[in-house]
Amino acid sequence: MTPKQRQNFDRLLSPRHIAFIGGRDALIAIGEAKRRGFKGEYWPVNPRREKLGGIPCFTDIDALPEAPDAVFLAIPAPAAVAATRALRDMGAGGIACYTAGFKEAGPDGQKLEQDLLEAVGDMALIGPNCYGIINYLDDSALWPFAHGGSCPGYGAVIITQSGMLSSDISMSQRSLPFTHMVSAGNQAVLGIEDFIDILCENPATKAIGLHIEGLSDIPKFEKAALKALAHETPIVALKTGKSEIGSALTYSHTGSLSGSKELYKALFERLGIISVTNPSQLIETLKYLCVVDRPTGKKIAGFTCSGGGATMLADYGEEIGLEFPSFDSSATKILEQHLPSIATVSNPLDYTTPIWGQPEFTEPVFRAALEHNDVQAAILVQDYPAEGLDESKVFYQNDALAFATAAKSLGIPAAICATIPENFDKASREFLIAQGVAPMQGIEETLNSVSWAAWWRARCDQLRNNPYELMASAMPMEGTTQMNEAEGKALVQSFGVDIPKGAVTHIDGLTLVAEDIGYPVVLKMIGAGLEHKTEAGAVAVSLKSAAELKDAAKMMIRSVQEFDLDCLSDQFLVEAMADTPLAELIVAIRQDQQFGWVLAIGSGGVFVELIGDVKHLLLPTNAESIEAALHDLKIGKLLSGFRGAEPANFRSLSNQILTLCQKIQKSALHVAEIELNPLFVYRDSIMAVDVLGQKQKAS
Repeated sequence: MTPKQRQNFDRLLSPRHIAFIGGRDALIAIGEAKRRGFKGEYWPVNPRREKLGGIPCFTDIDALPEAPDAVFLAIPAPAAVAATRALRDMGAGGIACYTAGFKEAGPDGQKLEQDLLEAVGDMALIGPNCYGIINYLDDSALWPFAHGGSCPGYGAVIITQSGMLSSDISMSQRSLPFTHMVSAGNQAVLGIEDFIDILCENPATKAIGLHIEGLSDIPKFEKAALKALAHETPIVALKTGKSEIGSALTYSHTGSLSGSKELYKALFERLGIISVTNPSQLIETLKYLCVVDRPTGKKIAGFTCSGGGATMLADYGEEIGLEFPSFDSSATKILEQHLPSIATVSNPLDYTTPIWGQPEFTEPVFRAALEHNDVQAAILVQDYPAEGLDESKVFYQNDALAFATAAKSLGIPAAICATIPENFDKASREFLIAQGVAPMQGIEETLNSVSWAAWWRARCDQLRNNPYELMASAMPMEGTTQMNEAEGKALVQSFGVDIPKGAVTHIDGLTLVAEDIGYPVVLKMIGAGLEHKTEAGAVAVSLKSAAELKDAAKMMIRSVQEFDLDCLSDQFLVEAMADTPLAELIVAIRQDQQFGWVLAIGSGGVFVELIGDVKHLLLPTNAESIEAALHDLKIGKLLSGFRGAEPANFRSLSNQILTLCQKIQKSALHVAEIELNPLFVYRDSIMAVDVLGQKQKAS
C-alpha cells in the first residue's frame, strides 16, 4: 500500500460523504449507512432515478459536489471499471466495489479485473465481488445487506473472504463487540494483509478475526501478522478450502489458490495465529480475547453449582491440556469454613445449592478459591433461564456479580460459560461485558478459547525472544528432474551430513567395492523409477560375503525386471551397514510454489506412511522451533530415551537439521526437494541412510 493509498483508506474508513452508485443495491446500502448512524452526506448517483432512499440523485459522477471520500459501487463490471477511472481522476478516496463478474468469473472477468486494477490509481479499493466495510467505531457503513453488531468503544476486527459469512457474524446472538467488519472479496487492490496492517494500529482493536480461503502473498501476510503481534493484537483464523472439494470451490468462488492444510497450520503456528475450525469457535475466541486479559498460563479455577458441570469442565479441560490444580490442605480448610457441609472441596468446585444466589456466601467462596490456588483464569458455569421462566434470574446474577468482583479484585481473567450455547440471554451477556467478564457460550468453546489465549501469550514471548528471519517469496519452478540416490547423498554430505561409506559401480565391480568398504554391506540398484527401492526389490541389507552379494545382485535384477523392465539399471550402490540408531527420522526440505521453503520432520523409515507422524515448519526457522517440533512428534519419546534407552541430544540434532536447511536455502537453489529417509539419529550425530531429491531442470 502506497502512502497515498493509506491516506485514501482513512478517508474510506471514516468518510465525510459517501457516493452510492447504482440502483437497488445502492438503495439498500443507503439504508445500512442510516442504520449504522452515518452523519455525513449521502450522494446517490443514478441517471434513471430521481431519488434513492428519499435522497435526490446525481445524474453522473461528474455532477457530484466534490470528490467523495467513500463510494459504494454496485453497477455491472464494465461500467464499474469506467466509473473507477472517473472517480480516480476527480480524486475520490476509496471504493467498496460490490460488483461481481471479475476474476471469479473466468478469463473475461480476469481481464476486467486487470482493467480495474489499472484504473484505480491511488484510491483504496475493497473488492471487487465483496460486501464492503462497516466502521462500528465511527458509525459508517458501505454494506449491501441488513447488518447487526455493536461496539462499546473496543472490540474485534472481522476480515472475511466471504461476504455472507461476514453478514452472518454481524447477526450472531453472542455479543461479540466489533470495531470493523471487512468483506475482502477478490482483493484486487487491498488484501487481508493491508487490513491487518492498518487496523491493528487502532488501540480499540483488541483482536482480529480472519476467514481465509487462500492467501496470495505469504511473506506480506507474515509481515502484517508480526506487526499485529507487536501491537499485542491476537489474530484468530478460520481457514476454509482444506478438502479436495473445498479447494475446487474456493477457486471458482474467489479465484484464490487454496494452499495445503499442513502448510497453513505451520504458517499459523509460526506467527502465533490461533487457528479455529468453525465460525462459533471463531466468535467465542474473539469475544474472550476482547473482553478479558490473556491468561499467563493454563491453570484454571472452575466453579459450578452442579456436579455435572464440574465433570464436563474437568473432562474436556484435561483433553486439551488445561490444568485444574487441587487445593492444598490449608486452602481446603479455609474453603470448608465457607462452604456448606454437603460440599466437597475440589477443582472444579461445586459450591452446591444451599448458598446459591446469596453473594454474602458465594463471594467469599470464589475469593478464597482464587486467592489460595495458583491459577491464571477462572470459569463459572451458568445456564440462564429462558424468557418467561426467569423468576430465578436474580440468583444467577447475584452469583455472577460475586464471581466477577472476586476475580477482578485478584486480577484473574474471568468467564461465565453456558453449557448450552443459547442459554445466555442478551441482557445478561451485555451486563457481564460491562463488568469485564466474558460471557461464553458452550463449554468446549470456552475451554478452547482459554487454552488458545494462554498459548498466544506464550507464543508472543517465544517470538520476541527467538525471532525468525522473514520468509522470502516463493521462486517459480519450470519443471524438475529426479536426482539419483548417490547424487542426493553427495549433496547432503557436502553440507556436513554423514552418509555411509560407499561407491557406485557396475555389477562386475561389486565385490571390489565391498572388499574395500568391508562387510557387511548394503546393495542398492539406482536409476530412474527406483526412488522407492523396497517396492521394486532393489535393496538388500546385511550382506556378509561376496557370495551373498552376488546372489543378491542376481535376485535384484530379476525383481526389478518383474516390477518394471524400464526401471532396470546396470548401476549399483554398495555401502557399509550403518550402526543401529536410537531412532529413524524423515527430514524433507522442499520449495513450495506458494509458501517457499518448507521443512518436514517426522518418524522415518516404515513409520512415514504407517502413522503419519510429521511436523511442518516454514523456513527460515530456528533451532528452538525445530527442537519443539521434535518433542511434539510421537517418536520424540523414543528420542528422549524411552524405557532407559540412551537419549538423543535434542539441541545438537536441531542445530544439525537447521544447518542443513540454511545451506540448502543459500547454496542449492536448484534443489526443488531433498528427502532424507531414513535419517539415522545417534546421541550427537546423524547419518543419511537414504536420500531422494528433485532438482529444477536446466533452462
